[in-house]
Amino acid sequence: MTARRPTASAGPGADGALAFVTVTVGDLRLALPLADVRAVIRLPDLVRIPLGPPSLDGLAQWHGEAVPVLDLSLALGRQGGGRQRGAGRGTRETRVVLVGHRGQPVGLRVDAMAGILRTAPGRIDPVTEEDGGLDPAMLDGVLRDGPATILKLDALIDRQFGDMVEDADRPALRPSAGPADVGTSASGPASGRDGARDAPALLVFGVAGQEFALPVDRVREVLPAPHEVARMARAKAHLLGVMAVRDRLLPLVDLRALFGLAADGNAPGEAAGRRVVVVRAGDGRAPVGVLVDEVREILRLDRALIDPVPPLLAREPEFEDLDGIARVDGGRRLVSVLSAERLFRHGAALGAEGNGAGNGEGIAMEPARAGDGVAGAERFVVFRLAGAEYGLPVAVVREVLRRPDHVTPLPNAPDFVTGVLTLRGEVLPLIDQRRLLHLPALDAGARVGRSAGAERGRVVAVGREGADAARVGLLVDGLSGLLTVAAERIGPAPAVSAAQRRLIRRVATLETAGGAARLILLMDADGLLDMDRLADLHGPALPVSPG
Repeated sequence: MTARRPTASAGPGADGALAFVTVTVGDLRLALPLADVRAVIRLPDLVRIPLGPPSLDGLAQWHGEAVPVLDLSLALGRQGGGRQRGAGRGTRETRVVLVGHRGQPVGLRVDAMAGILRTAPGRIDPVTEEDGGLDPAMLDGVLRDGPATILKLDALIDRQFGDMVEDADRPALRPSAGPADVGTSASGPASGRDGARDAPALLVFGVAGQEFALPVDRVREVLPAPHEVARMARAKAHLLGVMAVRDRLLPLVDLRALFGLAADGNAPGEAAGRRVVVVRAGDGRAPVGVLVDEVREILRLDRALIDPVPPLLAREPEFEDLDGIARVDGGRRLVSVLSAERLFRHGAALGAEGNGAGNGEGIAMEPARAGDGVAGAERFVVFRLAGAEYGLPVAVVREVLRRPDHVTPLPNAPDFVTGVLTLRGEVLPLIDQRRLLHLPALDAGARVGRSAGAERGRVVAVGREGADAARVGLLVDGLSGLLTVAAERIGPAPAVSAAQRRLIRRVATLETAGGAARLILLMDADGLLDMDRLADLHGPALPVSPG
């Protein structure tokens, strides 16, 4: 048997030598053609993407692109190596080798990088059945100078994403409708049969145990709270200072101090789940950030359920910041609706304290250009699921509700349909996103330390208007809030399976205020609304690790 030549991508040099990057995986020493290697990096933060092969660790952000990362040990069938998918942060030596595969970068997680080796083609021996117990179809020879086994990268990666090759000729679903494709926005006509066509959408958040809201159309985005805030001299107590957002400064208002609520003594980013709601003032004026404890839900309420502030209270200065009080759940909950204009004036006052100009232009964030009617930008409702963040276009999200205590079972339904919920006289099938996406169930241990409302999760009501109108409710772990994403930050999601490609078509690659990578998986609303197609895609469960 003659020696198997390495692929042309190994890149022979002027002297005819072939170059390889050598790595270790468990007790294996492997060689990757240097010409296929784009970079070798430390193990980055990973975001789990559902419906992928068992060897898929998750997605990493690299140079603004979402890259699937495979655990090479599991891809080679070495389950006995002691690692499971997504296992920990690895060691100081753990590396990810980024290689090119059919025009898409793919990361390979290895235990360590051994070095770079150059060898003559004549010093490559053939592969035998006994070489490391590996499948010879994924190998390209054995380097005598290593010794190291050469991996056939295309064969290895194709085997992990094999169904994508088979599915390449199938028609794709049409993209989810964006702001330019849907006639009604999240703040537009309600979808219920009660005829409340002008019910406004409100983003509800909690501060010191009380509930406040802002109209969704006045919220630009919701961001994680920064760990540090630059405070301004002589500013009032409720004017926290400024935070950096995309290289600009955003004035920050503290609702606890503004309304005289109990202070918790923590820095802005120290309390878990704390968020900054970025408020659009309109008329080209710069946005203002409002620090809140948690984002709870998005509600649509008939305007008759939003009462003006009682005249006796309206005389008090602290109530000038309210536009009204909403009666929710039959009046059992009262939600204070904030005035975006008043919050803007607070932000402008902070700018005046900081630069003496009196108009805030020297310190305020740039005018909201993404999601404020500028072509190309999109707004999403972002929710949490199994440690990752997912997004749906604001235009297709009707409401985000607390998960009900009781759900009516639906006989003979697919196992990912937990039952039905009645919303304003309309019956919504409830889809358990964890089951649908083959994610691990949320066990009791994961709920420790959560509030009762957080334990139940949330229901994201998704709807489509027109002759083919459809409605579903998606069960998720929690609501992150609203997010505006510029067009250049949205790209196609790496294709890891046929089912994933039909449900998760795009991904937003962002950075947090601290510079860390943030990936948001953008779901296709049309795919979620087609129950027959969902049942076909669901199929048998993929093996997953506990999480």
